[in-house]
Amino acid sequence: MQLRFDTGQTGEQYVTRELWRKASLDRCPLHPRGGCGFAGHGTYERKSPPGTRIARWYCKQGHQTFSLLPDHLAARFPGTLSEIERVVAVAERAPSVQACADALRPVAHSLPSAMRWVRRRLRRVRALLPIVVAIVPQHLQGCAPTIHALHERLVGEPAAGSVVDSALVRLRDLLGVHLPALATPVGFRHRGGNAVERGSALQQHTGPDPPPPAA
Repeated sequence: MQLRFDTGQTGEQYVTRELWRKASLDRCPLHPRGGCGFAGHGTYERKSPPGTRIARWYCKQGHQTFSLLPDHLAARFPGTLSEIERVVAVAERAPSVQACADALRPVAHSLPSAMRWVRRRLRRVRALLPIVVAIVPQHLQGCAPTIHALHERLVGEPAAGSVVDSALVRLRDLLGVHLPALATPVGFRHRGGNAVERGSALQQHTGPDPPPPAA
């Protein structure tokens, strides 16, 4: 299970400062009263960005691992939310998926495989955006469910010193309590029904509060 790690840092800072070493989870999300054998379970590597590691814990009684995913990383997708956002942004302006895939084609990918790569990201983000616009009307009322519109509304011209230049990263911050019920790559729900669409997201146990931003 993935949980949010609000580092307040960029991906490069996360790696160079080895912020996974500062990640902490004081109690088990399944057994907050303890007694379940909850303990640290080392780290695992993410290939992109290079050098990224994720801290994780294990509940012996529940046979469940928990990892703290920093906000800049996509959930259950390789790479960062900013990279996925760029794919969707290019697709919104491109005349076709093929044109988008040709422009963004990863090295050594054939055009058909690049189109599948683009479509997988488009499908997830396009399904998610109308939902998140409805969830946070105080921030997104009247906003079109597109990456360009959300970026203009949520990011615009970043303030001096701000590390948030991605609408998807900003959404993860705004939607913190809903993340267990929202689909990847922003949320952490991987399989099963969409609890947000069923109106039960606020009844779901979200585990302990995320750790504070790393210094």
